[in-house]
Amino acid sequence: MSEEKEQLKLHDLVPSPGSKKRKIRVGRGEGGRRGKTAGRGTKGLKARSRLRPGFEGGQTPLSMRLPKLPGFTNPNKEYYAIVNVESLNVFRKGSEVTPESLRERGLIRKKGLVKVLAEGELEKALTVKAHAFSAGAKDKIEKAGGTVEVIEG
Repeated sequence: MSEEKEQLKLHDLVPSPGSKKRKIRVGRGEGGRRGKTAGRGTKGLKARSRLRPGFEGGQTPLSMRLPKLPGFTNPNKEYYAIVNVESLNVFRKGSEVTPESLRERGLIRKKGLVKVLAEGELEKALTVKAHAFSAGAKDKIEKAGGTVEVIEG
């Protein structure tokens, strides 16, 4: 069995026939078939080098068809998780209410700033710590015998 395999060598590598086609060089002199106007005909938009960006062949472009929306979105806007005064009744009398304790109880979902609003009535004296309070909420908490503390930031 001295059958010898023919070894493939780098200098033997050749692309398969028909896989490499020569590029057609247009506009290279008037003698050839594609000289002068290079197969583009004469004049007109399509004979030029390029169309303007967004051109859709005379159809109203997408940029003009879409509605123009008013205003803008402020990237620096602060969003508050809102808690009403009546939902603070779930805490025991005299306890301290913080954003963390509100999250543990499931009263707010989002992380970040918390604001207490004056919807409903408060029946217990609580120490409430939040980032913001409405004027009505402050009054209701203080009337119930509690205290209000504003947390910075």
